[in-house]
Amino acid sequence: MEYIRITNDSMDGLKALHISYKQEIGEETPTDKNFASLSEAIKKGQILFYGCADEGRLIACCSITPTYSTFNYQTGGVFEDFYIVPEYRHKGIARQLVRFAYQESGVGSLTVGCADCDIKMYQSLGFTISLGNLFAFES
Repeated sequence: MEYIRITNDSMDGLKALHISYKQEIGEETPTDKNFASLSEAIKKGQILFYGCADEGRLIACCSITPTYSTFNYQTGGVFEDFYIVPEYRHKGIARQLVRFAYQESGVGSLTVGCADCDIKMYQSLGFTISLGNLFAFES
């Protein structure tokens, strides 16, 4: 297993993981326009992707969107896009990927918003400080 920073050079593998992730959680499949926007955000450094590859095949991913956080008055990151191909789950990849992404991104803290059913999983990965509820606004 190799833990890597995912760039636009690995967009085909990232697309495949994103499509599987969205299907698994019951959301719409991303469009070519969505992926073009994502590619541009990656290029500009607005979002950082990390992953795990097995023999060259991308089998896990997560993203960190850098931001400034008054939680610790330094660069923080929003953790999202966490997905591991089902046959690779429960092998320690999740914990290693979170640690790798955290260290490589250089952020001082990570926050994650999750469904109630995922709380215990994120706690087991080290997200143990509760900051209340997370809501999204969209016009």
